[in-house]
Amino acid sequence: MSVPYAKLPAWAEYGLIPLVNLAVAFLISGLVVLIVGESPLEAAYHMINGAFGRGEYIGFTLYYTTTFIFTGLAVAVAFHCGLFNIGGEGQAYIGGIGVALACLSFDRVLPWYLLFPIAILGAALFGALWAMIPGWLQAKRGSHIVITTIMFNFIAASLMNYLLNRVFKPLGSMSLETRTFEAGGQLPKLDWLMSIFGLSVGSAPFNISFLLALVAAFGVWVLIWRTRLGYEMRTMGHSPAAARYAGIKEARIIVIAMMISGGLAGMMALNPIMGEQFRMQLDFVQGAGFVGIAVALMGRSHPAGIIPAALLFGMLYQGGAEISFEMPSISRDMIVIIQGLVILFAGALEHMFRPTITRVVLALSPKTRDVAATKGA
Repeated sequence: MSVPYAKLPAWAEYGLIPLVNLAVAFLISGLVVLIVGESPLEAAYHMINGAFGRGEYIGFTLYYTTTFIFTGLAVAVAFHCGLFNIGGEGQAYIGGIGVALACLSFDRVLPWYLLFPIAILGAALFGALWAMIPGWLQAKRGSHIVITTIMFNFIAASLMNYLLNRVFKPLGSMSLETRTFEAGGQLPKLDWLMSIFGLSVGSAPFNISFLLALVAAFGVWVLIWRTRLGYEMRTMGHSPAAARYAGIKEARIIVIAMMISGGLAGMMALNPIMGEQFRMQLDFVQGAGFVGIAVALMGRSHPAGIIPAALLFGMLYQGGAEISFEMPSISRDMIVIIQGLVILFAGALEHMFRPTITRVVLALSPKTRDVAATKGA
């Protein structure tokens, strides 16, 4: 193996390289802010203050974080199997249908703590079944997973539009949304968690699905690194030829990996539908499926990295809104540019600084250099 791409210690692979990419992204973002005549330091202050300055702001940041944890995990599971699932957006839409059906059917007869498991099952099942189709097409017909998942995003959006207009919309309503759920379909806020730190969640929709996201992250870690299925998925991702030689059934692993990925993406719908809106609206996903790709890339497809990466994007979403309010010359579109720069350096240009960082790390660490030389021999 050549030196620029030699194996790095975990602190460099999962810590140093993402931090360098992030620092460069924010540096260039600061130049963009300078171009429009504003202070980068003032913008940074408003972003951090808007994301963490008050309990309510933290609640909104963690609300967005919850959504991005689910979609980041969904992309990561597929990554480990060598699949690029760009269909998280559509799978979240279809998962929302499962959540809505559960709530509309039982919100008047069950308390939230009994309805919540049913909604989880509905979200995961609907998302998994929707992702199973591109997985099956990849496994059995050789259809490229990127193309099919993109197409299924549009199909899901059109299906959502039709169902809200023709099936779920209450009679006499002009809005493309379901009726408001009763108390059984509304998740409680995590006021008690915030109160431990002397903070109030205020009007922020920070709800119990955050805890579910953390459980899902732990479950993904167990699945990928502590189970036979996870080992087979990682083997398939590293070398399909070696996996086939070892007797691993390629089609089975691809379909299962896509179903798990789709189930996680579908569970994202619990947060906005039951935790904030208390009904299903047309655009409840709001691009979270695509943000999940950046979260998984920045988090190196590891739950321990995905959680802070999701928090970062939660900060960008919430803090960006505060910047737009406090500094009108920085429009919401410019906040999207900043987010795009983070995605660019975390994803498309992820290897830009790797050769230099690798040489420096190997030069400073004799043990790592010896390991790299042994692997390259």
